[in-house]
Amino acid sequence: MGAMAAMGALPAGAAVLPPLPTLGVPGVPELKPLTRYEAMRLGPGWSHSCHAMLYAPNPGMLFGRIPLRYAVLMQMRFDGLLGFPGGFVDRRYWSLEDGLNRVLGLGLGCVRLTEADYLCSHLTEGPHRVVAHFYARQLTLEELHTIEISAVHSRDHGLEVMGMVRVPLYTQKDRMGGLPNFLANSFVGTAKFQLLFALKILNMVPEEKLAEAVAATQKPKKPPIDHAAGA
Repeated sequence: MGAMAAMGALPAGAAVLPPLPTLGVPGVPELKPLTRYEAMRLGPGWSHSCHAMLYAPNPGMLFGRIPLRYAVLMQMRFDGLLGFPGGFVDRRYWSLEDGLNRVLGLGLGCVRLTEADYLCSHLTEGPHRVVAHFYARQLTLEELHTIEISAVHSRDHGLEVMGMVRVPLYTQKDRMGGLPNFLANSFVGTAKFQLLFALKILNMVPEEKLAEAVAATQKPKKPPIDHAAGA
């Protein structure tokens, strides 16, 4: 993550920062990217949220033939929405990373992130002035599994967090099973955008595959057949 974190700092002697990457997936509204430097210069009227994506390369195969690619962790929240571990950080008392780790300790219990794990920042849409900071750390599959176990014993389990889920990064032959069906779920805030952005920027899923998965969720679904009425 060091290269991405460096993008957030103001380069010495540089008058203009390099352009920030965008998502560029049809059907997904873009959020305005800004550097970490720009985000830290925002006034007191802005709130800051920090969330993290923990992931690990996964050599496994579904049904012995579908590559799993990576294991990516998200959470089922108390309100029935999917999101990433994290929350709002009060910049009066905490740095971004200290605030994020404080929240992660309540929901996961055994992981600490640093500025080197910083990935991106975006301004959110809506009436509230919020800048969403996103972090990502690659772990081993064994480390990821340890976090899944630890999360069950965390303070927030069963209260604000209902449990951890893994994101399927494959698409089955019916073009719906896997990632497309997962993206059809309800996500909180910027979580869906951040998921797609990270998958693209970290080269975890090809951009065309992301676009196909998003497009599949936008197709009208066929009504279920009422077999009883037909009988």
